[in-house]
Amino acid sequence: MKLNIKLLITTLGMACFLTGCGFKDIDNRIFVTGIGIDPSEKEEGKYKVTLKLAIPVSTIQQEKEPSYQYLVHEGDNIEEAVRILETHTDKTLEFGHTKIILVNEKLLEGDIKEFMDYLFRRGDIQTIAWVGAAKPTAEEILRTEPKGESAVISPLSKFFGNVGTESPYIVSTYLYEFRRSFYSEGIDAVLPIVESNESGTQLIVNKSIIVKEKQDSYHLSSNLTSDFNALANNIGGYSVKLETDELNLVLNLIDVNMKYKVVKKNDQPSSIKVDVKMSGVVSQSNKRLNVENLDEYSKLATKEIETRLKELFTTLQKEELDPFGFGLKYRTMQLYEKDIFDKWKQAYPNLPFDLTVDVSLKSTGTIQ
Repeated sequence: MKLNIKLLITTLGMACFLTGCGFKDIDNRIFVTGIGIDPSEKEEGKYKVTLKLAIPVSTIQQEKEPSYQYLVHEGDNIEEAVRILETHTDKTLEFGHTKIILVNEKLLEGDIKEFMDYLFRRGDIQTIAWVGAAKPTAEEILRTEPKGESAVISPLSKFFGNVGTESPYIVSTYLYEFRRSFYSEGIDAVLPIVESNESGTQLIVNKSIIVKEKQDSYHLSSNLTSDFNALANNIGGYSVKLETDELNLVLNLIDVNMKYKVVKKNDQPSSIKVDVKMSGVVSQSNKRLNVENLDEYSKLATKEIETRLKELFTTLQKEELDPFGFGLKYRTMQLYEKDIFDKWKQAYPNLPFDLTVDVSLKSTGTIQ
């Protein structure tokens, strides 16, 4: 009994020192749905920060068009700009629903640690915010409002994470994934490039950019982005054109699977073995196809895709870029040594790729 009384007194005493979360009515909060970072257009500041705020609506059904407010300020750092923007509205800025962070692609050419450090430290958005490179400016992309845009959810967030559209041309990178790849030795971070059409009524995401510390960023074309994304993230819907003297086919590869390993010889990396398996159907043809010739079509597809993937790997290797994380894989294969990563960096540009591709077409895409 005495023990219970002591426990009760101790609990009440500790409760006196606890602080609750500061209550603030939702009417006094406004939600930030997107953050844009551009180079400053003025001499006194370094960065221009744009916040996209969702204006509360009574009912979603009654709102025919989305309502957003944009706050813009330029400052020497992101923290300073956000603090000033807090004084541009009578409500508390709530970042817990920030799904999009756009960085002007020009800023990715230099040192990104200075302005990204503020975002990396924010625990409320690390696991929910997607990061993209904006072209031509982050503010312009944030202000793009396509027709049919929801009053609540920005269409930008539906591009990523298979929430809305799904395509191998679209690379999705969370803020925490970007930070992990950027700071890790042996893998390079990849971000999608977000553009808009000339009239500013459509958003376009089908290219990507590889961001590496102390090195210029490297742009991947739409085809290279599709090749990389399908392999790295096993994303289906991978489309390949196959042209011969008689055939003109378009293949839709639904299942894509890549496995790889770094082969060592005399305790040194000697080659990179990559096995790729794909299966799918013929989605378009210039002539009637016979199902009995599927194996022949599969062999033609294997040869075509092998050539295409070799170009991808050698292009990245030539630029000393490693978005697949071959170097990270190598580091995990042996005990830690001080110069293990230096050995990898010296070996990687000259390592041969042992690439094996196996394409299995399941159907000609027509009913016979």
